[in-house]
Amino acid sequence: MNQETVSIHTEYIQLDQLLKYANVLSTGGQVKVLLEENKIILNDVVVTEKRKKIYPNDVVTIANEIRITVVKEA
Repeated sequence: MNQETVSIHTEYIQLDQLLKYANVLSTGGQVKVLLEENKIILNDVVVTEKRKKIYPNDVVTIANEIRITVVKEA
C-alpha cells in the first residue's frame, strides 16, 4: 500500500480537497465514484460524504491502495 503524509495549516480539510491536493484524484467526479463504491475509509469507517471534514491525525484509505495521514503543519 502506498502511504503518504499531507500537512495542512488549517483546522481541517474537506475530503475532496484533500484527495486533489495530494494528487490522488484530479476531479470531484472521481471522488463521487469512489464514495458510491464505498472505497474511501476514514479511520476505519466508510465515508459517504464528499465534503467530510478531515482533521490532523486522521487517516484516509482509498481503495486499499493509498493511505494518507493528515498532520498539522508546524
